[in-house]
Amino acid sequence: MRAVHIASLDGPEAVSVVDVDKPTRGPDQVLIEVHAAGVAFPEVLQSRGKYQIKPDLPFIPGAEVGGVVVEAPDGAHVQPGDRVAALSMLGGYAEYAVCDPGLVFKIPDNVTFEQAAALPFNYMTAHFALLPRGRMAAGETVLVHGAAGGVGTASIQVAKAFGAGKVIAVTSTDEKGKVAVEAGADQYVLVDGFKDAVMEATGGEGVDIVVDTVGGDRFTDSLRCLRNDGRLLVVGFTEGSIPEVKVNRLLLNNIDAVGVGWGAYASKRPGYFAGQWEELEPKVASGELVPPIGGAFPLDDVVEALLTIDQRRATGKIVLTVR
Repeated sequence: MRAVHIASLDGPEAVSVVDVDKPTRGPDQVLIEVHAAGVAFPEVLQSRGKYQIKPDLPFIPGAEVGGVVVEAPDGAHVQPGDRVAALSMLGGYAEYAVCDPGLVFKIPDNVTFEQAAALPFNYMTAHFALLPRGRMAAGETVLVHGAAGGVGTASIQVAKAFGAGKVIAVTSTDEKGKVAVEAGADQYVLVDGFKDAVMEATGGEGVDIVVDTVGGDRFTDSLRCLRNDGRLLVVGFTEGSIPEVKVNRLLLNNIDAVGVGWGAYASKRPGYFAGQWEELEPKVASGELVPPIGGAFPLDDVVEALLTIDQRRATGKIVLTVR
């Protein structure tokens, strides 16, 4: 089968497509015919050896796929022919992938394979961030940084689908702001001077929750955007720099800076991913959660797909089309 290989740690440009043996399914695994695979920032980091998961070289990256079940264990909740989204964790950038049954989820008929590949990472991260970690209540106001990206658009949609009163997007350009509004944000503000714009938009009250996927210099002003009892959710650092917080800011306004380590949390709790899917799937089926696909690249164009993420040119979710 054809697959993507990371054979050196020289960045996205060194990634290649090779012919390898089709994976053999273990007795407790599901074999999936991959039609699409999600592209995310972790794969960019893996190409440089900077991600926390460091497989032996060479390896096939790809943590999330959409496809069709080919083989499954007897009694599994999915069977051959089922259309699914799955967390492959590794090995997804290939024509076939094997997955743990607990990480394979049936998709509604209205979901394409590209959308299926865009759902697990981003929407489960957003769900974990806003609900268990962010304790979002109905009617609250949510501010989303990096709002035109994959996790950003997912956070907008999850917030609205689960009862947020208002979602304000922060973007670097008006073009990305329009993407965020199309994803469901009530309005957008540009990152330059965003604090003043947010305070104006909220009548000086501030927001209840900030979803920060970017990090960097905006962190302090994000804290200043919070009203009393607000929560800043630390999801990632796509800007590259990790901010520091003076904890007196937390004390003075009774606000929280909350870590969101979805993968580390869920992987230690059997059944957690499936429980998330049970909450998300009805809203996927109803059309409340529809991943915006910002670019679909053939497998041979994997380098360009990764560079689109690396160079921060992506809006919505980037996917590879395998079939």
